[in-house]
Amino acid sequence: MAPVPLSPVKVGHIDDVQELRNAKPTTIPERFVRDMTERPTLATALSSTSDIPVIDFSKLIKGDKDEVHSEILKLGIACEEWGFFQVINHDIELSLLESIEKLAKEFFMLPLEEKQKYPMIPGTLQGYGQAFVFSEDQKLDWCNMFALGVEPHYIRNPKLWPTKPAKFSETVELYSKEVRALCNNLLKYIAMSLGLRQQAFEEMFGVAVQAIRMNYYPACSRPDLVLGLSPHSDGSALTVLQQGKGSSVGLQILKDNTWVPVQPIPNALVINIGDTIEVLSNGKYKSVEHRAVTHKEKDRLSLVTFYAPSYEIELGPMPEFVDESNPCKYRRYNHGEYSKHYVTSKLQGKKALDFAKIHTKISN
Repeated sequence: MAPVPLSPVKVGHIDDVQELRNAKPTTIPERFVRDMTERPTLATALSSTSDIPVIDFSKLIKGDKDEVHSEILKLGIACEEWGFFQVINHDIELSLLESIEKLAKEFFMLPLEEKQKYPMIPGTLQGYGQAFVFSEDQKLDWCNMFALGVEPHYIRNPKLWPTKPAKFSETVELYSKEVRALCNNLLKYIAMSLGLRQQAFEEMFGVAVQAIRMNYYPACSRPDLVLGLSPHSDGSALTVLQQGKGSSVGLQILKDNTWVPVQPIPNALVINIGDTIEVLSNGKYKSVEHRAVTHKEKDRLSLVTFYAPSYEIELGPMPEFVDESNPCKYRRYNHGEYSKHYVTSKLQGKKALDFAKIHTKISN
């Protein structure tokens, strides 16, 4: 979570998309209309949904030796070939998933003036509004966001934790604790799939940074012109996505240069590899570009948790993944500096990772 920028960021007027949808404009405001190359094509929007890998967490935790070995192999393939997978039997109570989803929706249904008591200051990533906007002419996403820093406590901004709806903050606390445990466990098995010691990432990360962001995508009369969320990879180590029940299929991942929709499995969580794991594995496991599209009639809600190393940690490719046939692709850097770079740049594919890439000169 970035600190307040040193100089004010001028972002121009930003329409609240829920208010915009309710006003039923005859045309989509120009700042939301994407350039032709960025628009989701109808063919993409209607194409068959992807069968991204499914990992059974209960087999990793409670399975016999053969089941654990088999599931770790599946996990490794999922990370290497897809960068995304869905986790079933993840041990987080269904009632808690339902509670956080219900409260998130109730928050977004509050009157605008109530939500604006928790404003996202331009150039920062906590509060209510639109993130990653840095200029007055930048194209906007068809999405309202509400984001909070959760762990460690010093990244929190208590003024942004809402008093309405009732039990919102305590439910976020409880949910975040459960998701944190899931991330910690998944990273153990991801480490094992890479041939590392189980505790390798936990020991390296220090007190992990965790944030939650709730995204609300209202229906849009012209889903062919807008994007719910611009294409990007995540700066985290792992990202955990909970998709609202009954929501439209909005998540798309870039697989073999094609945007592929992801159909959520009921009660599953979608996990994706972030830039941090790509760097540490020297590109063996890659973070994957993804985006969100909108629907003509259905709203969509998603809850996203970002799990990343402590800001104080120095990161770079681990020696296990560097040799003559696979030279070092990324420099060493401070994770806090990378986070600052990431949250003060607009979402633009995997461009943020250029911060860490070693660009080799080609000799004539």
